[in-house]
Amino acid sequence: MAPGSQPRYWCETDTPVGRLLLAGDGQALGRVHFQSGPHPMQPSPEWRADATPFAHVCAQLGEYFSGRRRAFRLRLAPAGTAFQLAVWEALRAIPYGQTVSYGELARRLGNAAGARAVGLANGANPLPIIVPCHRVIGADGSLTGFGGGLCIKRALLCLEGAACVADLFSAHELAHVANGAPAGCPID
Repeated sequence: MAPGSQPRYWCETDTPVGRLLLAGDGQALGRVHFQSGPHPMQPSPEWRADATPFAHVCAQLGEYFSGRRRAFRLRLAPAGTAFQLAVWEALRAIPYGQTVSYGELARRLGNAAGARAVGLANGANPLPIIVPCHRVIGADGSLTGFGGGLCIKRALLCLEGAACVADLFSAHELAHVANGAPAGCPID
């Protein structure tokens, strides 16, 4: 990941987990924001609405949600501190369908006592889904914080077939999620 650059373009795209705002400089993606939640992002007046720079992002999101893509191959330019960038790079190394705890991620970064700092960096991730912060869970296996809400985190993990969430759903809910609808989520 390259260090963040100032977004100049933006667009919105609909996904099975709601509308996303994408922002970037025309070469790299700098921001993904859940617009369906309680705090939709307002694009900066300096940004120009143009979907063209995001065609490849939208195509890869479509492949991900249809189960044909397990990792994103995109130029990314998130803005963050050196520590945040290191955490976000470590998130990209978590395989599709697998989860790790905040403590385990801290250990992988060489700081076994840094779970809280990793959690804060995880929460500041400006590229959810693309940089898979949804794959980080509590030490006890619980689903904890996610910018898009826990129902979307749960839906993403179910889409990926993560074992940690299978016991949270009935067979009917799992079928509902497998067909592209987040179980229990207030998203059309």
